[in-house]
Amino acid sequence: MKVGIDLVDITRVAAAMEKQKFVERVFSPVEMPYIKKAESAAANFSAKEAFSKALGTGVRGFSLNEVLVLRDDNGAPFIKLYGRAEAVFTKKGFTTIEVSLTHTDQTASAVVILT
Repeated sequence: MKVGIDLVDITRVAAAMEKQKFVERVFSPVEMPYIKKAESAAANFSAKEAFSKALGTGVRGFSLNEVLVLRDDNGAPFIKLYGRAEAVFTKKGFTTIEVSLTHTDQTASAVVILT
């Protein structure tokens, strides 16, 4: 089991979201409905960073837009992997991902547990 945690400033993510290059590098088209508010975008970004920390690689060997932070029918977040992110995750022997998101008016945070 490995744990990753991340905390981000919502205003910094909101400012970065004004640049299309950042949005395309970090988020997949599938995530767009979930990141309309700055708080949600920051929480998703934080989850991607927490995932990379739990994986133990940092953001190396895959792109952040291959780590999708989505919501189930009840609004609970979950992570879906594609491409190289999925390959690294599998190669390291992990099989499950748990994620929790939270935010205040100023910060967003995520915890990711890989088993």
